[in-house]
Amino acid sequence: MSSTLKIQTPRWAVPLLSPSRYKGAKGGRSSGKSHFMAEMLVEEHVADANLQSVCIREIQKSLKFSAKKLVEDKIRAMGVSHLFDVTLTEIRRNDGEGIIIFQGMQDHTADSIKSLEGFDRAWVEEAQSLSARSVELLVPTIRNDGSELWFSWNPDQPDDPVEKLFSDNPDATLVHVNYDDNPWCPQVMREQADWQRRVDFERYNHIWLGGYNTKSDAQVFKGRWRVDEFEPLGEWYGPYYGLDFGFSADPTCFVRCWIGGNTLYIDQDAGRVELDLDDTAGFVADHDDQAYRYVIRADSARPESISYLRRHGLPRMEGVKKWAGSVEDGIEHIKTYDEIVIHTRCNDMQQEARLYSYVIDKRTGDILPKIEDKHNHRWDAVRYALSPLIRKPDTADYSRLTQM
Repeated sequence: MSSTLKIQTPRWAVPLLSPSRYKGAKGGRSSGKSHFMAEMLVEEHVADANLQSVCIREIQKSLKFSAKKLVEDKIRAMGVSHLFDVTLTEIRRNDGEGIIIFQGMQDHTADSIKSLEGFDRAWVEEAQSLSARSVELLVPTIRNDGSELWFSWNPDQPDDPVEKLFSDNPDATLVHVNYDDNPWCPQVMREQADWQRRVDFERYNHIWLGGYNTKSDAQVFKGRWRVDEFEPLGEWYGPYYGLDFGFSADPTCFVRCWIGGNTLYIDQDAGRVELDLDDTAGFVADHDDQAYRYVIRADSARPESISYLRRHGLPRMEGVKKWAGSVEDGIEHIKTYDEIVIHTRCNDMQQEARLYSYVIDKRTGDILPKIEDKHNHRWDAVRYALSPLIRKPDTADYSRLTQM
């Protein structure tokens, strides 16, 4: 007797339903990646009684830590238990040659991996832990016509083997999914994510948004910033506006800042690549329709752009004074505030705060006293906004500092 399965599919997963040699789902915690992969696996085994699949981890000392229980749960939840024989080590179709097994890649050698040559599907869980050796063994082994390799993972490092496997791979379908894309994410997990976003944005970005696990010690503003919701108070100074020009590769960025007590607040940021000068005033107005009434400070290296904007919508634009070491002096000024509070809506500003870093020596891992020239467009705009408050050291002081 045949039956029709009705499976609710989240929108993010739709691209994975079409045939593809490599299928990947990466992202943060509570996104539903593993649940979808397990459901897709059971669905395919219901449709094909002879399908053979292997569920893989890099290291699997016990089935307790495999996907076996999750697959079993999906079989029961989908009402197809009558089609399967679930044993202690594997899951078999009752009316065909189909089988699902669970293995660790580190248990395989070049000879033993040949036991998987007849398999049609391989699902790698926790694929961020998959070694380059395991990728080299697995990929050519699963080679039946129409065979597929599935990977689900929480990103760790950009040079992990699984990341390289999917980079510019024309035979791959990859989705990035997080808890806020999961319609069935429990409320308790949403609350936990929101709490972590407020208290430790770097961990939030890695754990909940699937960002790479960056070396936080190299952060320019490590330990000095947090994310929160706030409304400017009447006794605060500001607003202070800054604009950093860009175009083809770098975005033009606009920020709004306030100072309350000895805290720097940033409650507006926006950026766009290939923003024409003709459209810049309108872009600013879209984010703050009162900005034109205030002084907006920008890079003095673009006097012709500043002059144009004064005549076309931003009459109080002005260039900032720059000197040798003005970037470093601006950063040191920002560090004098007790803390930097970035509004929850300023997602790109938060990302730059996490990624704006000192250079790391690739050979030794040492953090160098030199700032990377990237992830800095909004911070440049912040420096411009605060430029009247930034003290230029006298020549003797600066010469002494640069020789240290």
